Amino acid sequence: MSRVASALRRTFGIVREHVGTDHLGNRYYSVPEQKTWTGRLVRAKRMVEAANPTEYEYIEGSIPMEWDAWIRGRRKEPPSVEELLKNESYREQIKLKAKDVEEKDLALQAKEYEEGLVATPARTLAEGHAAATSFGKQEIREDPTSTANTFQPGSWLPTSKK
Repeated sequence: MSRVASALRRTFGIVREHVGTDHLGNRYYSVPEQKTWTGRLVRAKRMVEAANPTEYEYIEGSIPMEWDAWIRGRRKEPPSVEELLKNESYREQIKLKAKDVEEKDLALQAKEYEEGLVATPARTLAEGHAAATSFGKQEIREDPTSTANTFQPGSWLPTSKK
């Protein structure tokens, strides 16, 4: 670092160096280790200036994984454009392969169901939800019901006299 840059840093505060920009428009900066005018040592920092600065509009994937690793200090050097392009094409290939495997698996399952090698999954009808207060309680019915050990009397509702 030059003496002029360090004098500017001490005079005007932190000077950050632009390291790179990703395809989403996020800009990445590095603040080198420096001494303050009092002689205190301030350690180096890495920061991102988001293309979309409002926090509530942030979605997962707004920062590429390679840049995220650099920001968090898991890698020393920032990613190159070639590395980013190579990794993106690799991720696309993995997605296509996963889609092919899933389609083959669904076709194999359908074939096994047709041949009778595998029983079709039971389709059960769930009445109510476990969080509901009436879950597990028998519904009130007009007709009496009985199952071996229990008897549920029917309910009576008056008919309208029209």
